[in-house]
Amino acid sequence: MKLAIFVLSDPTRGEEALGRVFNALALAADGKRAGNAVSVVFAGAGTRWPKELTKLGHPAKALYESVRDVVAGASCGCSDVFGARASVEACGVPLLTENALAGTSGLASVRDFVARGYTPIVF
Repeated sequence: MKLAIFVLSDPTRGEEALGRVFNALALAADGKRAGNAVSVVFAGAGTRWPKELTKLGHPAKALYESVRDVVAGASCGCSDVFGARASVEACGVPLLTENALAGTSGLASVRDFVARGYTPIVF
């Protein structure tokens, strides 16, 4: 099984957003334990998550650290639009630019994951 887990939830939106990222990371951990190919991608307002997830005391920090090795990256263009590029880079998360969309610095490509046989799941 190949899972491409896209996190679009906005960390500024409270408990529901926290629940979404927590469940996304839990799915990544479950897939990783099972030996699946797993990739986590932060896109849209979700590009704000790496900064939050690396803070000491964050309730999902340990879970994030346990799947950090399967984080494929964050959408570059989305990071630009949502003001998260500097924090994404500071957290060491790669910027994804496979979808060369005019007027942007490039976005993560859902199509590319599908073409490589991944099942996309959006949180």
